[in-house]
Amino acid sequence: MPYKIAVASSDGVNIDMNFGAAHEFYIYKVGEEGEYALLEIREAVNTAGKPSSCQGGCKGRNCEGLQENHPGVDFIADCRCVICKRIGFHIQKQLEKKAVSSFDVEGKIEGTLEKITGYFYRVDHHQTLRGMANKI
Repeated sequence: MPYKIAVASSDGVNIDMNFGAAHEFYIYKVGEEGEYALLEIREAVNTAGKPSSCQGGCKGRNCEGLQENHPGVDFIADCRCVICKRIGFHIQKQLEKKAVSSFDVEGKIEGTLEKITGYFYRVDHHQTLRGMANKI
């Protein structure tokens, strides 16, 4: 079944933006055989004036953050996964609740998409993942 992947990039070539700092997400559509193509470029949701997801300087330990979703989570909820340079734990948990996987990766979009679509192809077709660790 076709699905979408969101990529946080400043130039459409490199994965070089953190989830919260991304100005736009490149949305790729992945087909039945793992082939992918750029579908659209979505401008990130403006979060100006919104409280941060971590209040009180918790430094990430036992932080509950806000109970409501970060606007960016709903913005890419139609995607199977999001790839960005870095993503916070609180946002990862919100994405998991929406069944969206997240990958912290820094590098070229092209190579990363090949690896991730290959991974999802194997999972979807119930193939072994042995040897995948050497390829990622």
